[in-house]
Amino acid sequence: MSRSSEAAAMKRKRPNIDSPTQGLVDAERLVLDVVRSKKNLGVWVAEVKKEANLAPTIVDKSLTSLVKKKLIKQVVNIQNKGRKHYMAVEFEPSEDLTGGAWYSEGKLDKEFITVLRDTCLKVIEMMKVATAEGIHDFLKKRKVVECTSQQVAEILNSMVLDNAIIEVKSTGLGEYHSIAVGSVCYRSASGVALGTGPKTIGQMASIPCGACPRISLCTPNGIVSPQTCVYYTKWLNFEF
Repeated sequence: MSRSSEAAAMKRKRPNIDSPTQGLVDAERLVLDVVRSKKNLGVWVAEVKKEANLAPTIVDKSLTSLVKKKLIKQVVNIQNKGRKHYMAVEFEPSEDLTGGAWYSEGKLDKEFITVLRDTCLKVIEMMKVATAEGIHDFLKKRKVVECTSQQVAEILNSMVLDNAIIEVKSTGLGEYHSIAVGSVCYRSASGVALGTGPKTIGQMASIPCGACPRISLCTPNGIVSPQTCVYYTKWLNFEF
């Protein structure tokens, strides 16, 4: 065999050391496949053991090994923080796991919520009347608070429920001249004389469920639920 032939043969036999799954044992490959199949929802350890159909000790050992090899990661599931939840490293946790933009590392980011609420109120008081889009544009241009338009909309809805601001529709006149007629906008609840300005939108504006942006996630034991909703509790006049 010529040297060129020997070199070609050795090249074919050389393992692919660049492959992240190179060197995994069969159990690890099986566990990895189960975790990857769940994509951005991840999987609970007990479910891995059930689907992989391996001895619990082998699954635990495989999960530990896969984490060390940076093929999977442990993530927080806010609905079941006591459970070990795993996900393949190429995926980012869904909002069903993290709770969405209001959570940081599995915990409700109360400081950010407070800052955004206070800032939105100051902008409304300064502008007299403003739309959610207008407030977000103001914050974005001046780099006051880094947030999304969806977060601003959700904060404003919660402030309406707390009676901190009033939700109105633009008439296109006076203070509303720069806002299209019929557009939803907000103004401070303080200093508004009774019977002046546009009225709040419908009877549902005073009912938490009618204005809640998370109503689609509301279930008895979900991320959002009637049992844990402070706005629903206040509306029912319960003590909490």
